[in-house]
Amino acid sequence: MGKIAIFIFILFLAGLGAFAYVNQEITTIKIPFDNTYETPKIALILFSCVAGALAMLITFTIRDTKRFIDNWQYQRRQKKEAKIQELYSNALNALLAHDEDEAKKPLESILIEEPKHLNSLLRLGDIAAAEEGYQKAADFYNKAFSVNPENLEVLFSLESLMEKTGRWADALNYIEKILDIDTDNLSALYKKRAILERDEKWDELVDVQKTILKHEHTEKDRQREQTNLLGYKYEYGRHSLEHGEIEKAKKAFRTLLKLNGDFIPAYLGLAEVMLREGESEDTVDFLEKSYEQTSSMIILARLEDLLISLGEPSRLIRLYENSLAKKPQNHILRFLLGKLYYRLEMIDDAFETFTYVDASGMASPELYQIMGDLYLKRDQCDRAVAEFKKAVDMKMAFRLPYWCSVCGYHSQEWSGRCPSCNTWNTSTFNIHGAGKI
Repeated sequence: MGKIAIFIFILFLAGLGAFAYVNQEITTIKIPFDNTYETPKIALILFSCVAGALAMLITFTIRDTKRFIDNWQYQRRQKKEAKIQELYSNALNALLAHDEDEAKKPLESILIEEPKHLNSLLRLGDIAAAEEGYQKAADFYNKAFSVNPENLEVLFSLESLMEKTGRWADALNYIEKILDIDTDNLSALYKKRAILERDEKWDELVDVQKTILKHEHTEKDRQREQTNLLGYKYEYGRHSLEHGEIEKAKKAFRTLLKLNGDFIPAYLGLAEVMLREGESEDTVDFLEKSYEQTSSMIILARLEDLLISLGEPSRLIRLYENSLAKKPQNHILRFLLGKLYYRLEMIDDAFETFTYVDASGMASPELYQIMGDLYLKRDQCDRAVAEFKKAVDMKMAFRLPYWCSVCGYHSQEWSGRCPSCNTWNTSTFNIHGAGKI
């Protein structure tokens, strides 16, 4: 390679000498703003070659120097990133071992090397929040927010901290920021729903629930959220009724019944609307038709209370008897008829009905309590004591409880929504007393 370079250089000198031999005249050069010079052409050519070579030398020197500096900085960054990655890995291992104190050391070391390391700021914020150092956690999260204000993990961390400190308006504000970035974020929608439900903003909540329903992916999830949508519509109607907004409540309950004809709380809500409007007879007719349509014992119990308050127990007895004629094996229905007889002091009819129920093998503390009282009214004290003893052994209060068919929770008061599992339209009568308090 060296011989070839020498050969080329000799050829260049030979060509230059031949060029100088045939170009011996003088060339005049004028430099701007300066004097005029005369120089041989060959001198001008040599000067130009030297200037060009010098320019190329400077250019290549700058390029190589920049490459060296860039390579040095890259290697330095690589070493720094490797060190940070190792420290962060050690911190994660400590967190997985639930050793938060040990995790703090490498995370703090990372921030010395890189004060804007997002994950370290978040993890230190999480540790502080878990230790209830909420102000310290807020400092870390806010620093992370200043690094990347559109990072969803940062926004979720700040929202969670606002929830822990009871700052619900601020929590909702961060959720809105998340939804501005990602309108389909189901986690943010769930959180927004929970806050709106806590604040009983049912009107807004229905709109949020519709959005959740639209973005659910599986059929099972869509069915669950459709049920929740019905529940929130019911809560909106109930809330409107409690605040005297009768027309809004009526519209909500009627819409519910169009969407789901088996949603029992909507029937009771619409009946309450009709009573508020002074339509007692229409309410009775509506509940009778609703019972025929749904066969719901809850509706029947409400109808019983209404007819007794109106002084029409005979109409209720006929309804029970007609239902039993269609379903003679429905012991729950017969039990409720016997309870009605007992409530109306129709002792013989009550005794006959409950005797039939008892013979069917149905065990209920309320049944034994009523039977004991009936025996007392007949002066059969020994039998009364036996029945009372059965009721006491079952350790149940003298009242037919409402029972949630989903979680087994039971209560003495009816509610459209189970206070234990938060599901709607699941209450029924619990004749046997099974379930949890």
